[in-house]
Amino acid sequence: MRLMLCAFSLAAVIASTTAAQGFPQPSGFAVDNPVLSRIWALENDSSQLPRLAQVLFDSLGPRLTASPGMTAAQNWLIATYTGWGITARKEQYGTWRSWRRGKTHIDLVTPRARTLEGTMLAWSPPTPKGRPVRAPVVILPDVADSSAFVAWLPQAKGKFVLLSYPQPTCRPDDSWEKWATQPTADSMKARRTAAQQAWQQRQQRTGYWGTGGVVAAATPLTRRLEAAGAAGIIGSFWSQGWGVQKIFAAFTDRAPVLDVACEDYGLLYRLAENRQAPVIEVTAESQALGDVPVFNVIGEMKGSALPNEYVMLSAHFDSWDGGSGATDNGTGTITMLEAMRILKLIYPNPRRTILVGHWSGEEQGLNGSRGYVADHPEIANGLQALFNQDNGTGRVETMSASGFPDAAANLGRYLSRVPADITRNIKFSFPGAPSGGGTDHASFVSCGAPGFGLGSGDWDYGRYTWHTNRDTYDKISFDDVKNNAALTAMLVYLASEDTTHMSRAKRDVFPPRPNGQPGAWPDCQQPQRATPPLAPAPTAPATRP
Repeated sequence: MRLMLCAFSLAAVIASTTAAQGFPQPSGFAVDNPVLSRIWALENDSSQLPRLAQVLFDSLGPRLTASPGMTAAQNWLIATYTGWGITARKEQYGTWRSWRRGKTHIDLVTPRARTLEGTMLAWSPPTPKGRPVRAPVVILPDVADSSAFVAWLPQAKGKFVLLSYPQPTCRPDDSWEKWATQPTADSMKARRTAAQQAWQQRQQRTGYWGTGGVVAAATPLTRRLEAAGAAGIIGSFWSQGWGVQKIFAAFTDRAPVLDVACEDYGLLYRLAENRQAPVIEVTAESQALGDVPVFNVIGEMKGSALPNEYVMLSAHFDSWDGGSGATDNGTGTITMLEAMRILKLIYPNPRRTILVGHWSGEEQGLNGSRGYVADHPEIANGLQALFNQDNGTGRVETMSASGFPDAAANLGRYLSRVPADITRNIKFSFPGAPSGGGTDHASFVSCGAPGFGLGSGDWDYGRYTWHTNRDTYDKISFDDVKNNAALTAMLVYLASEDTTHMSRAKRDVFPPRPNGQPGAWPDCQQPQRATPPLAPAPTAPATRP
């Protein structure tokens, strides 16, 4: 039974425990532990979250790894901690290519004038000298095979090439479900599915469409178009919501790569498809600044009794830069900042050393946190618990024992002391599964250290704010982030005071993987400490049609 994978709500257990301990509702509640009472009071009476968010998201903005924006934000982070009397420092884990975003402006000039919504992707080269380039728009051709595609390539020279599938509608599916008849909605989806499959086959028949995710698969093709002299490459990664686009990275060194909003991309495609000779003018400014050192920011409150044992707060600080990085992972960042501020005020001499990790390079593969684990085995070995938050603005609703079956006893004790209004909706899975990737506590868990994710409610995160151009200040629910900051501060305090060491015994029974292979504990992975070199432009097909 100890190793059974089961999900259950802690609400009833916690409610009965807190009632027995004298926990009324948080409004005016009094508890037998003055530290927990004070955490709740400070967060509700004098929260700094709106101020921290406004500076970080509005003034400093997105924090692309190795960018000048990341440097400015990390300096602000250290200055903020220093102002609170908390020791904070940068720790280098490697190098990465630095890049500064400038303006992107895209206008349709023929057959009519219209300013288009779009931006260049991160690390994209600029238009030559950042000046306007006016050129026709053409569609990736539907060819029989790679030889036919190579024969077509001279036609790409000096033109902007449309590379993405043109969505037949930029209206989200739930709007179709609400307003259309069911046969109409079903017909639209069926036609779209067939057209998407046909477009994928078109890409594959070029012979330069790779494997992996969207960006990885497209890279050989974008590099080949660049080598053929294309003026630029245009895609559209619609996020299935009103006016929202995923914005990732480019992998070219001369041709700018642009993402154009679903609606405007469809306009360009239809004009080109109907031989109406679309011409656009693009200004894209950026600077490639070479490889630079990259850092994590670590804050510390030294333990008074067990200085070589550690409790950590964890959130990645880097972001993509299509928006402001507000919910990915600015909300996690300010949660940890606020929790540290409160702990410094009311718990300045913790029993164990309290650390906070603001990681860089998460979006490139957990590189910052993996580097920290590799560089600090003494901290990984002495870790009592790590609490990580990284998925949007909602209240924490899920926790897991991360595959450490006996750790559930410690976590249950901690949660039983937290007010029921904070914990009543938390679903706890036991023993849970060890995370091997996706977010930064996985860097610790995969190496055998007890790290735990604080999973937030959805708030349309995947569709509207995760890696999108709409991830901005206005999407934050501050009441929910206040809840999370108080919860985090309480968990850290309770873990610091715990007289029982968190067990590191691992579960040894796993469900099979999707491929049918037996499940296992994930491998402890090393970080990527430098930017991988840009692949040369392919001269031969990447795949065989």
